Amino acid sequence: MKTRVIAVVGSKKSGKTTTIENLIKELTKRGYKTAAIKHISEPNFTIDTPNKDTWRFAQAGAKTIISVATNETATIEKTPIENLTLNALLKKCKNNNIILIEGLKKLTATNKNIPKIITTKTTTEATNALKNYKPILAFSGPNPTDTLSPEIPYADALKNPEKLATIIENKLLKKDNC
Repeated sequence: MKTRVIAVVGSKKSGKTTTIENLIKELTKRGYKTAAIKHISEPNFTIDTPNKDTWRFAQAGAKTIISVATNETATIEKTPIENLTLNALLKKCKNNNIILIEGLKKLTATNKNIPKIITTKTTTEATNALKNYKPILAFSGPNPTDTLSPEIPYADALKNPEKLATIIENKLLKKDNC
């Protein structure tokens, strides 16, 4: 099966994280291997913990630090976002059927090879999304868009993640199995 990439985009507090979380649960239940990429926009954020061993390795100058625990392996790469490409990020998610991306609008917004799920809080946000994002796979979030665009389905991932997962299966995954 070909790996499918889907971007989930929307304004702050529009339900992006909840949409991805619920999709991961539902798609995993259906047997798909999923990966998630999350853009964190806080400038000084670090996944590392100050004064722990991996942090100390980075402070000493290591550009890549791999932490290996009983049930988890983490790779920390000290790389500015300006040096990252979408392809490099996607390669890190190999061996998955579906890669869900939250954020990274600059890398995904105009990429016509990446369908988008748009989470919206208002009809204005949904209308603007129709102009700014192509292609749109579905709308989600707290603002129903059923009457906005008949060819783009609406499914609230909080209340009905099954419907959104079915849209993904029908539009992106089933054609791989033909």
